[in-house]
Amino acid sequence: MPFERSHVYTVTEFTDEIKYLLEDQFGVIEIRGEVSQPKVSRNGHLYFTLKDAGAQLPCVMWYSSRTQLESEPDQGREIVATGSLQVYAPHGRYQMIVTAIRRAGIGKLQQAFEELKKKLEAEGLFDPSRKKKLPALPGTIGVVTSSASAAFQDIRQTLEKRFPLCRLLLYHAAVQGPQAAPQIAEGIRYLSEQTDADVLIVGRGGGSLEDLWAFNEEVVARAIAECPVPVISAVGHETDFSISDFVADVRAATPTQAVILAVPDRNDLRMRIEELQLRLDRLVSDRVERYRDTVSRFLDNYALHRVKQRIDRHRELLQWQQDRMLQLLRNRIHRIGTENISLAGTISHRTHTLMLKRKADLNGMTHRLAAADPNAPLKKGYTRIWQDNLWVRKSGNFAGALPYDIEWHDGRARCVTSSGGSADTSARGSADTSARGSASTSTKGSS
Repeated sequence: MPFERSHVYTVTEFTDEIKYLLEDQFGVIEIRGEVSQPKVSRNGHLYFTLKDAGAQLPCVMWYSSRTQLESEPDQGREIVATGSLQVYAPHGRYQMIVTAIRRAGIGKLQQAFEELKKKLEAEGLFDPSRKKKLPALPGTIGVVTSSASAAFQDIRQTLEKRFPLCRLLLYHAAVQGPQAAPQIAEGIRYLSEQTDADVLIVGRGGGSLEDLWAFNEEVVARAIAECPVPVISAVGHETDFSISDFVADVRAATPTQAVILAVPDRNDLRMRIEELQLRLDRLVSDRVERYRDTVSRFLDNYALHRVKQRIDRHRELLQWQQDRMLQLLRNRIHRIGTENISLAGTISHRTHTLMLKRKADLNGMTHRLAAADPNAPLKKGYTRIWQDNLWVRKSGNFAGALPYDIEWHDGRARCVTSSGGSADTSARGSADTSARGSASTSTKGSS
């Protein structure tokens, strides 16, 4: 039915209208874009997203059409998909039903990946000879990832199970988006230079090529290559590869595997220790048994008895010397304690005397400061003469022809000399004093 603005549609009716408009309007179309997150379902249907820099379109290719493909599109490939639009009403979403696919050239992201990979490989950053070995028993592991990510939780839980004696340091960084690469590079530099981390784990969980792209940036690759601490790259899932994987000293398929590579299992260590303990016990027992007979043959030897007697005498002498030294040490401690008590009393007395002297000095300075208050005479009834905003301190500085102010402690009065020589006075109250009084007292007078 035709669209009516005044009609109140149900969700189903409105979705049917959209379905009719889209499916009837476009028919069979061809759309060019980059393949992202391709996945084959249990029924053999191929699901993927077709995207470019500005938008993305969910697509599905049924099993019957998929079997006609010469090769299936992989991540990052740029293709031209042929098919029709379909509106799936139960979910309120539209998707493209793809019937044919042809390659339009490698995707931009995949092309950038290959170009950077070739560049860094030519510089020798992937050379196995430059890769550092992981420490056998690290005391501290630094992790560069998002604090809210499932990857960090997997790392933390796996470390607690395998080797809880190892300390974990997290540098929170965005793992996707425009700010991710600079933050990841800064985290690598910070943990390697400002902490005692023995090994670094850099990574995140799985995602599309776009989601993982921060770990394909050159700034991250060079930060890993320059890091003096061994670095484990743990980006995405087992099938995901990034530039970080090639540059890092060790590549882990997942963040969990990174911990497995970084630290030993405490149960394995316990079994190894028990095995070594058993071997040591056997060796000691065999050695004791081997020398037992030899010792028994010498027990009745006269020379051995003489040695035993000398040992006993030296033991007694050593005990006497030990007791004597202990007594001397106690006397010394007692004497030092007495001297400390006397010294503490002297210090307390001198401190008290010094504080009294300083207090007296402070009181004296306070009195002198109060006596030097330039406004104190005003409170006693004296006045000041001001002329042209200057305090007239000498009679020779007074210009009789000019108006002047007389200042009391509670106000001022303006005086004007008339032509006949008399003064015309206008009083100004405390309001003028509050506005100008404090400022005028600090003004330098005429010399």
